[in-house]
Amino acid sequence: MNLQFYLARLKHASLPELIYRVTQYVFEIYLRRGWGSQDYSGGSVSVGKSEINSLVMPSCKYHVPAQVINELLAGSVFSLHEEESIIKEFEAQSGKEFYADIALSNASPDIRAIWEPARLQHITALLLYLRQGDRAKHKKAINEFIKGSIIQWIRNNPFPYGPHYMSAMECGLRVPVFLYCIKLLDNLTNEESELIRDAMYQHAWLISKRLSLYSSLGNHTIVECVGLVFAGAVFYKADAGRAWLSRGVELLRQELDHQILLDGGPVEQSMNYHRFVLDMYWLTVDFLEKNNLYDCKDITPKLMRGESFIAAFQDSYGNLPSIGDSDDGYAIAPGILPVRLQTEHIKEDVAVFKDAGYTVITTENDVKLTFDHGPLGMPPLYNHGHADALSVTLSKEGRMMLVDPGTYRYNGVPEGRRYFKGTRAHNTVTIDGLDQAVQETGFIWSRPYAVDLACAERADTGYYTSATHNGYSRLDEPVWHTRSLQYFDHANFLIKDTFSGTGVHDYELNYQLHPDISAHKQDGWWVLENSGAVIYLKLLGENDFNFVNGQKNPLHGWYSPAYGVKEASGLLTCRVHGHVNDVSFATVICTDIQIEPM
Repeated sequence: MNLQFYLARLKHASLPELIYRVTQYVFEIYLRRGWGSQDYSGGSVSVGKSEINSLVMPSCKYHVPAQVINELLAGSVFSLHEEESIIKEFEAQSGKEFYADIALSNASPDIRAIWEPARLQHITALLLYLRQGDRAKHKKAINEFIKGSIIQWIRNNPFPYGPHYMSAMECGLRVPVFLYCIKLLDNLTNEESELIRDAMYQHAWLISKRLSLYSSLGNHTIVECVGLVFAGAVFYKADAGRAWLSRGVELLRQELDHQILLDGGPVEQSMNYHRFVLDMYWLTVDFLEKNNLYDCKDITPKLMRGESFIAAFQDSYGNLPSIGDSDDGYAIAPGILPVRLQTEHIKEDVAVFKDAGYTVITTENDVKLTFDHGPLGMPPLYNHGHADALSVTLSKEGRMMLVDPGTYRYNGVPEGRRYFKGTRAHNTVTIDGLDQAVQETGFIWSRPYAVDLACAERADTGYYTSATHNGYSRLDEPVWHTRSLQYFDHANFLIKDTFSGTGVHDYELNYQLHPDISAHKQDGWWVLENSGAVIYLKLLGENDFNFVNGQKNPLHGWYSPAYGVKEASGLLTCRVHGHVNDVSFATVICTDIQIEPM
């Protein structure tokens, strides 16, 4: 698996990137042998309590339920639905190994779940809980609990050993937590403050040596820069601290135009990571401006375009479709959000985002439909994109109806990873059982497709759009898939799938249903109901859908509501074998329950 990963990376590496990778390899040899320990020791850098107290932390909105606080105080942590015993066992097994020597396999626990508790965001949740109203009678006990937790974590994870130094991004997420602890805990001894400060220095030093650059640029880079900015502000008197702050701001400004497209959409083609990236920016902008470290007036307009993009996709309950990868990550902690500048979202019945590649239709009867005519993801590796060209999602009255399947897990379940990011799990057409692009590894695609938005125009009673992707032009007998979407009578949709090219192929049209949906046939229509919200769906012509739910071999009809969780869910599927010129699909979706089924 690792060899395949590195070979795939090498195929896309430029000469400067190869040189950078070699320097990182040499750096790891240097660090493994224990050379230059004075370089990552913060002991020689004098930082007074008054200097740290003068730093103003970012504002936030706190929505952590009391039950969660009680669970955290009882010793629970955020663990992405992984058993805490499994996490502790893996930490015990690998805790004394140099981080770069820790080997992972399909038999290993999901490393993303291992890392989640070590983000220490449960500590941030408790620290900020004390600032919500009158907590005086609980403050001493909670402070002691927090202090014990952070000191124990640092001592149990000595730098640079164990799994929690494997990712510079994970180090970046911990840096603000360290600063929150030093600032907000009033029961730390001088020795304990120095221990946390030294951990912050070591984290920032490691990040500065292992930045995600070149083909690794992405949300990891953003988080690493946030770590550099926060640590740079703390150690500003030192040359290293000023360099960290400068490099962090420089890369954040550079990545702003890379990560967020002109229309506000995500280059990574992931709704969850777009939210995550925007929140990391808002957190850092607030910190920089409150401490007069950088004037962010050139950053905020782009962030507000990103907020407008997300607002267009939100249904009446605030839900977002789970397009692309999602690892349920938070900038601060679950239930704690950075303060975002409000942007006025112009409510349109049809919003087209040509750069990101989406059309969003909002009907008068509270239906939200998305149509994906965007690229696979962020080149050159397309890490967090799914092969979902021309897929649709649909919600009604805040109830999810036709859904993107989600992510499930990144590691340890290769067949699950392949399924959830593959074409067959999305609301589009799969040809010859193949994905629209080639999955090289769990995070790397090759043979990416291109999508052409051929038509997008208003009609008297609605809207019409059409797009074509070339993902199957790589076949020996190539095929191009065209999907047209007609929105009419303010509530209904006609989706037509046609094909051009050569040869005889298998065509499979799928519509993934939310697990809460009950589905039954009525007068030739599929009636889909979720908590009182109802839509009708029908395949025109001589073919009809079959209903699948939780098929295990091969996987079909599964949904992931959260990272590490999968549920059996209904799926409407129709498979046709024929010549490219003889196959087409026409799906009618009626969303107004007053319409009499035809």
